[in-house]
Amino acid sequence: MATITETFTLNNGLKMPKVGFGTWQTRPGKETYDAVSNALKAGYRFIDTAKAYRNEKSVGEALHDADVAREDVFVQTKLPAETKSYDGTMADFDSSLAALDLDYVDSYIIHAPWPWAQMGSNHDAENREVWRAMQDIYKSGRAKSVGVSNFNSADLENLLTWDGLTVTPAVDQIQYYVGHTQATIVRTAKANQIVVQAYSPLATGGLLANADLAKLAAKYQVSVPQLALRFIIQNGVAPLPKARAMAHVEANAQLDFEIDDQDMATMNAMVDRDSYHPVGD
Repeated sequence: MATITETFTLNNGLKMPKVGFGTWQTRPGKETYDAVSNALKAGYRFIDTAKAYRNEKSVGEALHDADVAREDVFVQTKLPAETKSYDGTMADFDSSLAALDLDYVDSYIIHAPWPWAQMGSNHDAENREVWRAMQDIYKSGRAKSVGVSNFNSADLENLLTWDGLTVTPAVDQIQYYVGHTQATIVRTAKANQIVVQAYSPLATGGLLANADLAKLAAKYQVSVPQLALRFIIQNGVAPLPKARAMAHVEANAQLDFEIDDQDMATMNAMVDRDSYHPVGD
């Protein structure tokens, strides 16, 4: 079995492929349609989108036109970060399902713990109200799992310690890459059987010029992106690379090699002190 179709088991027993295909900054229409179509042809079985990306309709069209059974693709979308009410959550979920033209999604997650214009502000009470809606969506069967994104440890604990909690978040999607592995969040997630997903797994291209990674990649006869994605998988985290050109889509799927323990330790010790991060460790 290829690495991209191997799975992590979520805390409700659902299987999620170890590698997802991201569609952030992919324009709606032909660009998204072609990217998702190429990903499915290359063997990806996990497609990630969001209402905020404005490309759910194009993702849905690519899924419907693909020669792949619906039940064989793990589809994830996101509640807009600005939505912080029960009714708003229900309405946004309905609109996402309609845009995708699907009966259900495999994962529905809160895009952020705060509206983007108020990054870092506290919305603990509102997030519990949103989570009440997420639990109802999950119980309806229209989302096979529910989770969060950009939640730090305190944001997670706000839900985990709530007396209204009946469904534990299945995933937390955070920025995660070599040099920025957010150990505190990952510890909190793993202690609660929450699988971490990694967006910007190549630091939005920032890793490509890293000479130390280039040297390691040469040792394994792989590219820096392949090395960086494999590193994430071996840390028990699911990367979500995005690409448009078929060559890059296919290359990012070639992850069937093993980084040795010493090199993993070296990579885990790397620290990126320069990049901007929306969520702190």
